[in-house]
Amino acid sequence: MIEIKVLASSSKGNCYRVTDGSTSILLEAGIRFKEIQRKLNFQTRDIAGCLVTHEHLDHSKAVNEVTRAGIDCYMSAGTKDSIKADSHRIKTVKAKQEFTLGSWTILPFDVQHDVSEPFGFVLKNKAGDRLLFATDTYYIRYRFNDLTHVMVEANYSTRILDKNIENGTVPQIMKKRLMRSHFSLENVKDFFRANDLSKLQETWLLHLSDNNSDEAAFKRDIQSVTGKPVYIA
Repeated sequence: MIEIKVLASSSKGNCYRVTDGSTSILLEAGIRFKEIQRKLNFQTRDIAGCLVTHEHLDHSKAVNEVTRAGIDCYMSAGTKDSIKADSHRIKTVKAKQEFTLGSWTILPFDVQHDVSEPFGFVLKNKAGDRLLFATDTYYIRYRFNDLTHVMVEANYSTRILDKNIENGTVPQIMKKRLMRSHFSLENVKDFFRANDLSKLQETWLLHLSDNNSDEAAFKRDIQSVTGKPVYIA
């Protein structure tokens, strides 16, 4: 059974721990390693590796600290070059080329964000679990079968954003940036409608905006599309 623990999920920092009972993995390193340790009750010895989607600090801030702790970090070559890290524990991986990490087989895939070479990841294990992790992207062009768990960004609602722009809470220029870098609620709903949900067990919505989201409404909307439990990170 997959267990997901949210350590941080916002523009200030992102980090999650995922385990299938055999191998634990960190998704993102956007908070200090001492915070990761504290939030995991200092039980970090079993962490087999860390997957990093892109170079923005709220996702990569602690890469050097994580590698110094003896944990390998996996990312694209573009992300590595942007971070300017050279530890032997930084492993570059390629889109659509699987690699193995403990009990997991991991498939990186390209996503759409305003950085050099951002990735999403699909993690699968021998028990048949398939977890999709995607954040900081305005679009996912691929379709996936047999997903059991989905961790996906739902940063903003276009309706709420437009209302905030109208009343002056959010500057107009922010809309263009968000539309080209982050997943809207509307696009998340389209993503679920386009994919195979026959084995889906649960969804985690990540990286919600402080100003342009509504936690209760997002949960209700995605639950109505998937018919499965939805959790807000």
